[in-house]
Amino acid sequence: MTRRIGVLIFPDFQILDATGPIAAFEIAGRYGRGCYAIETLAAEAGLVRSSSGATMGAAALAAGAPLDTLIVSGGEGAHVEQLSPAMLDAVRAAAAGARRTASVCSGAFILAAAGILDGRRATTHWSRTDDFARRYPKVKLTPDRIFVQDGPVWSSAGITAGIDLSLAMIGEDLGEDIARKTAQQLVVYHRRPGGQSQFSALLELERPEARFAGLLAWARERLAEPLGVERLAERAAMSPRNFARAFVAETGVTPAKAIERLRVEAARERVEAGAEPIDRVAEASGFGDAERMRRAFLRTFGQPPQALRRSARA
Repeated sequence: MTRRIGVLIFPDFQILDATGPIAAFEIAGRYGRGCYAIETLAAEAGLVRSSSGATMGAAALAAGAPLDTLIVSGGEGAHVEQLSPAMLDAVRAAAAGARRTASVCSGAFILAAAGILDGRRATTHWSRTDDFARRYPKVKLTPDRIFVQDGPVWSSAGITAGIDLSLAMIGEDLGEDIARKTAQQLVVYHRRPGGQSQFSALLELERPEARFAGLLAWARERLAEPLGVERLAERAAMSPRNFARAFVAETGVTPAKAIERLRVEAARERVEAGAEPIDRVAEASGFGDAERMRRAFLRTFGQPPQALRRSARA
C-alpha cells in the first residue's frame, strides 16, 4: 500500500519545516519499497516562496486523492494563514479525509485556527507558546516537548523536531527497524523521544550575551553541589528576592527549573553513555538519589532513566 504524504506550504514558510519531513519519508520509502508518495501542497498550485527566498513547487491542496498524512509546515507566514478562511477551510477538508494530521513548529497555529487541535494536547516552538496559549485556550498546550501525539493529530516543536515527528510516524507505519535505518541515513539521533525537553530553550538561557549566561556556566561545573536560590543570588551579587525576579524575567523559568534542566541534561548524557549505576549518576548530577532523578526525567523526557538507556543501546 502506498501512503500519500502531503506537506502543506505557504508564502514565507520555513523551508526546513517542509524539507525535513520530506527527506525522512523519502528515505523511509526506499526501505519500504515505495510505500510513500510525497507531495508538496499549497492553497493554489504553483511556486511558493519560503522565508529564505528559495521556492518550491506545489500542487493544489484540494486536488488529488485523499491524503494518508497531512503535515502543515510552519514559518512566519503561518501567522497570516491562520487568519485566512480559505486556507482554514482547505485544511479542515484535507484533515477530515486524512488518517492523521500533523504540524511542524508554528504550523500548529494553522491547525488550532482550523479547530483541529481543540481539546487535544499539542506543542509548538518554545518561543511561541505564550502567544499560542493566549490565542487558542481550547488547546491543551504542552510546552517544552519535542513532539506530541494525541490520537490522529500530531504536533512538533521548532524546525528539526519535524524530523523527530516524522521518524515516529515512520516507526508506527513501518516498524522501528526502518525508522532506525532512516535516522542513520539522516545522521540524526534515533530517536529523541517526544517527551524530551526542547533544549533549544536551555541554549537560549546560556547564549553568550544573556545576563545570566556566566552564572549558568558556573553552575554547570558544580551540579553535584547545593545550588539553591541563595547561593545563585550570592554568586550573581544580588539579593535572593531580586535575583529570582530578574532571573524569571530574563529566562522565563525559575532558577530551580533552570538548574533542574542543567542536571537532567548532564545526567542524560551519562545515562546513555555507559553502564554507570543510576544512583551514582543521580549523585554526580546533584539529584541526591535515584528517585528524585527519575521524577525529573519523567517531567522532562516523559521516560525514566532506564528507558533512555535501553533506547540508546538499541
